[in-house]
Amino acid sequence: MMKRLLQIIFAVIVVTQTATVATAEEKKAPLKYVDALDFRMINKGFDDTETPYTRLPKYLQDSVRADLWNRQQCSSGLGIRFSTNSTRVGVRYTLLWDTHMFHMADTGLKGTDLYILTDDGRWEYVNTNRPIANDKKECEKVFVENLDGKAHEFLIYLPLYDGVTKMDIAVDSLAKIEKPKVDSPRKSKKIVMYGTSILQGGCSTRTGMVATNMIQRDLNCEVVNLGFSGEGKMDQCIARAMARIKDADVYVLDPVPNCTEMMCDTLTYDFVKTLRELRPNVPIVMVEGPMYTYAKYDSFFKSYLPKKNAAYRKNYEKLVADGYKNIYYVTSEGLTGDDNEGTVDGIHFTDIGFRRYADKLIPVLKPLLEK
Repeated sequence: MMKRLLQIIFAVIVVTQTATVATAEEKKAPLKYVDALDFRMINKGFDDTETPYTRLPKYLQDSVRADLWNRQQCSSGLGIRFSTNSTRVGVRYTLLWDTHMFHMADTGLKGTDLYILTDDGRWEYVNTNRPIANDKKECEKVFVENLDGKAHEFLIYLPLYDGVTKMDIAVDSLAKIEKPKVDSPRKSKKIVMYGTSILQGGCSTRTGMVATNMIQRDLNCEVVNLGFSGEGKMDQCIARAMARIKDADVYVLDPVPNCTEMMCDTLTYDFVKTLRELRPNVPIVMVEGPMYTYAKYDSFFKSYLPKKNAAYRKNYEKLVADGYKNIYYVTSEGLTGDDNEGTVDGIHFTDIGFRRYADKLIPVLKPLLEK
């Protein structure tokens, strides 16, 4: 008798719970997907790119190395700004390649980050998607549920080491989603940063943690990421292209890790001269290459890396001596800290490395930006 009674009670509990779940699911409205291009794209330097999610103007394709053109197809630094009163916010996007790297988390390489603007004007991290693509290279994720249904400002950062061919933002079917109501980051302020695989984002754990995106949030300005893995080699056509970004307030040059000592010696002067003569009033900040962690113990790199920086600095000093003004210089000292914990492989930065790098540049950039 008791056994039979327990069976009945158990059955009632199961049925009740199932009905509750079913009722909740029925009440949950379906999502709608809205093209991300309907909203504001931030941190983009050029309007004449091959696709909205690439970074260099199309006319350069026949002028640059194939590897450089390949790198610019990565959507590093780009972000989508929007406002919505949805209780859920998600994303669906199609990757260009669906790549993997042994030393970088997929969440940074090809994931997306969601940030929300707080009441006191700070950008606060919410969540990251798990970039597990299907056979169509599509990734999909609801970042957050059970929001309060009030209008909030959001920002989604795009992949750092993969490209995007299509992106939609997911919200409740009855929710309002529109262009941002708050000018953050400020449209009137823009920094353009040029460099290597490190600047592109190697190897932050997620897309919001690359230095350019940190600087964008901290200084409330757009920051164009022109980091190209293995290809930050001071090409003249890149200097001329950078000068076409007419609303640039500051240029930052960080090419040393991709250059030999001879390249630093022979290319630096002309690269900076081209940029300075085309944009005579815009500040230029030259950043030395970081000291690799193993250089402390490897006798070759211990002497070679300082030689590259010395050649770079010699050209900076010559530019100043020749009368070129408004050029600033940041040394490698403390660029990623002094505890050798700033990289993932001795070279490419971890999140803490990027934080330290950003923190060293921000005091230099802030007064220049506000001139």
